[in-house]
Amino acid sequence: MQTDFDIAICGAGPVGLALAALLVQQGRQAERIALIDAKTIEQSAQDPRSIALSYGSQQLLERIGAWPIAATAIHQIHVSRRGHFGRTLIDKAEYNLPALGHVTRYGAIVSALHAQVLATGVNMIRPHTVTSLTEDDGMVLLNFTDHAPLSAQLVVQAEGGIYNEQSKKTLHRDYQQTAIVAHVSTDAAIPHRAFERFTDEGPLALLPQEDGYALVWCVRPKTADYLLTLSDTAFLQELGPAFGTRLGNFTACSKRNAFPLGLNAKPETSERLIAIGNAAQTLHPVAGQGLNLGLRDAAVLAQLLGTHTLPEALSKFAEKRRTDRNATIHLTDLMARIFADNARGIVSQTALGVTLGLVDAIRPAKKFLAEQMMFGRRP
Repeated sequence: MQTDFDIAICGAGPVGLALAALLVQQGRQAERIALIDAKTIEQSAQDPRSIALSYGSQQLLERIGAWPIAATAIHQIHVSRRGHFGRTLIDKAEYNLPALGHVTRYGAIVSALHAQVLATGVNMIRPHTVTSLTEDDGMVLLNFTDHAPLSAQLVVQAEGGIYNEQSKKTLHRDYQQTAIVAHVSTDAAIPHRAFERFTDEGPLALLPQEDGYALVWCVRPKTADYLLTLSDTAFLQELGPAFGTRLGNFTACSKRNAFPLGLNAKPETSERLIAIGNAAQTLHPVAGQGLNLGLRDAAVLAQLLGTHTLPEALSKFAEKRRTDRNATIHLTDLMARIFADNARGIVSQTALGVTLGLVDAIRPAKKFLAEQMMFGRRP
């Protein structure tokens, strides 16, 4: 059994899988790469969570060979403040694109990526959990409870987990918000249009998916506790007034799940340990940028590891990713804090509504917002 590798990737979610596939495309030997995950591929493939992929992320999946998959295209994004003046409508036609993005299932993404990575010959070590990492003599030792130790020249942390279960990083903020996620149906759907509605307690997103919408409703914890106790009918009666009547009446709802929200970013790094994706920056879901930012991390890291020595690659990675990471982190953090600050919430939320109206009227500002959502910031 092989126990030494050039690169060990901890986490076989979309970001870790994409990195493995891209490393092989960059000329890295597949047999020298280990991809480690605590779950089987069958468990990951059954994950029903909804994922918003930007147009840039779709292009990356195409490059890997993991596209097309079952997904619903987003042609328009309607951003507004509930009950206030001001809105922005981003349309694919303005940018001559086939779609602004797509909504799919987590399981569909990992299944497609797993098939591509498996075909390359990358070592799949799953289901096994890394218990500790030790740097020594130019290597990193990975220890397991139920597997022999492994060593690698570089370990990439690509498994972030849920915000409230993570260890604190340099930039850490609890928004005192909870995201309620579900799949809902309406009687007046607008095909291929996504909505980001800012309410008094947080953003409410409806993403077109299959026969309805993927719902991400961010509220304060006490409100979330209350909403989770309701029957489906009562829950939809609360959702209707919170969102408005643009899609008619809400008619059905799937099982609801809830997740605490916070910012946890900028982990400590070393010469042989680096974090990407959710392991490097866990963000508020406003604007749906978390996974897309992580996939951009993977693309840049793979390119650098294919063309530079290890120390040079890690140094250049921090430089190349700084602009995009900082812009995305600060944009989502600002939006989340507007609704987390109860004392100044009404004034700042009203200002946000006015700003949305200005963004729609000022083409360069609208273009900046759209490009950030689709492609991220270039250095």
